[in-house]
Amino acid sequence: MKATNFLKAVGTLLAAGVLSATLFAQSMTAQPTAAARYDNQIQTAVTQKLAAKKQFQNVTSSVENGVVTLTGTVDLYQRKLDAAKLARKAGNVQGVRNLVTVAGPNVSDQQLADKLGEKVTYVRNGYDSTFDYFALSVKDGVVTVEGEDRTGLGRDEALADINNMPGVKDVINNISVEPVSMFDDGIRLRTARAIYRDAVLSKYAIDPAKPIRIIVVNGHVTLYGVVDSAMEKTVAGLRAGQVFGAFGVDNKLIVRGNPADQPGM
Repeated sequence: MKATNFLKAVGTLLAAGVLSATLFAQSMTAQPTAAARYDNQIQTAVTQKLAAKKQFQNVTSSVENGVVTLTGTVDLYQRKLDAAKLARKAGNVQGVRNLVTVAGPNVSDQQLADKLGEKVTYVRNGYDSTFDYFALSVKDGVVTVEGEDRTGLGRDEALADINNMPGVKDVINNISVEPVSMFDDGIRLRTARAIYRDAVLSKYAIDPAKPIRIIVVNGHVTLYGVVDSAMEKTVAGLRAGQVFGAFGVDNKLIVRGNPADQPGM
């Protein structure tokens, strides 16, 4: 009797397992179908949105299971981003696959680096730029930009300048935003005073676009920028190291004219 009950229990469990597996398979099969029922509607909406903008006249779209695939060409990298943003605004879109190619003018990597370097150097020049740092490199039209920004505003402006530069084919954004910290803000101000009140270094406060840049993250200070001599670099590091609250100083200042150095922005 016990054996019979045991077999019945096993049979019930197996039946339940088969039923669950069947229902799961059916639900997985139904999901694409549910998304796909909006494909025509999405296709119409995206096509109309693209057609309404002259800059997207060479961009086409297709839709499968709610995912929009964009192909074609634009003349600026920013417009590639804008095309994807526009597509996402269509109702019921599950995702966007952006395969648009930037087919603008061909600009040499060196020319592009020089133009972008100047623009990024002058991002938000003034007081706030002292606490931001950006550096970039260009390879086959692909711009890699890195750095640290105190508020995120400088990052957004730098990326806008890069994205709208003719010749940029793609952008890799490695800019981080520093954590919000009153403790770090205090160190920033004290470090700036210590550096710019020094008779040797005060001249770097004259040009607001090319200061000694002070980055503070969790009490650790990093100095970026270009100075005229090794002595100035040493003095800047010493002044920063004397600031109350600073846990350590990483002196990455570059001495002008040193061929081994690669200056950032």
